Amino acid sequence: MARANLVHVFVSITSLDNRLASTLEPRASAPHRRMQAVETLNTAGVPCGVMVAPIIPMVTDKYLEKILEGASQAGAPAAGYTIVRLPYELKNLFREWLALHVPERADHVMSLIRQMRGGRDNDPDFGSRMRGEGEFAELIRQRFQLACRKYGIDRGRPVQLDTTRFVVPRAASPQGELFR
Repeated sequence: MARANLVHVFVSITSLDNRLASTLEPRASAPHRRMQAVETLNTAGVPCGVMVAPIIPMVTDKYLEKILEGASQAGAPAAGYTIVRLPYELKNLFREWLALHVPERADHVMSLIRQMRGGRDNDPDFGSRMRGEGEFAELIRQRFQLACRKYGIDRGRPVQLDTTRFVVPRAASPQGELFR
């Protein structure tokens, strides 16, 4: 599929700290294993980028540049990022996680999240929910852009995939091909 320009992979990496990663994403692959997967796929000719996601202010944002440096060394042609989102179902669970794992910063982290979300825990708006708004979100955006430039990584998809072979699946119809 990669030879035919039909596929591109992104692997999410939240942190480079194994202990932190294991508390954020129990049972998920360790950060160094994820980076190995990026390298393995790129070496095999499958374009594999990195998603620095989710970025949690004052918890994981400090790893942004190092993740992108590692991604560059692993041959990643592209990268993206998202700011942590706290939809209704997750907000209380996330607060509990903060209180348990970073109690000294919990209030500050939530304050920064609300600043990036228009005073709320979550912003459901499609245009801003992945990146956030405000000064801290702008700082993350600038850091991301500078690091991508420094390490020679494109922001987003590195190639335009070939979609000419894609056919929208549809259920069989008694009308046959009448309404194609």
